Amino acid sequence: MHVANGMYGLILVEPEGGLEPVDNEYYVMQGEFYTQGTYGEKGHQPFSYEKELAENPTYVVFNGAVGSLTEERALTANTGETIRLFMGNGGPGLVSSFHVIGEITHNVQTTLVPAGGATIAEFRVEVPGTYIMVDHSIFRATDKGAYGLIKVTGDECPLIFNPDPRPISE
Repeated sequence: MHVANGMYGLILVEPEGGLEPVDNEYYVMQGEFYTQGTYGEKGHQPFSYEKELAENPTYVVFNGAVGSLTEERALTANTGETIRLFMGNGGPGLVSSFHVIGEITHNVQTTLVPAGGATIAEFRVEVPGTYIMVDHSIFRATDKGAYGLIKVTGDECPLIFNPDPRPISE
């Protein structure tokens, strides 16, 4: 019951000498809430054992709440920086298909994180913009809350991404 009520977290045991330094390190934890009420319903929401048995959560969220990594709480970086995400999945029932839209995390497009598991995802951001972190079991992001933002500022890099369809030489 404690996991179904959001009582979970990550513990990082670094190798002797620590991890290689990066510019930004962030904690992202996915979890599920099985409530008797519907998505977005106001007020206290008692636990639904029936929804948990059916593995049909009302919410699938990052860092404990819908929108927890958006707006002024979005993760941030500058172009040319490396981001390290410590990504965990508290479950209690679903496997996460973690993905950052617009980036490749060291040769991996989407990575599976089992309930009770974790991973470390690293990538370098070369282009400014807003990158979206999702559980790529996509309706968990669009309809249940499993999404967050990474806002990257800095210089454009038209050789990597050019929103203007004209050739760069013009």
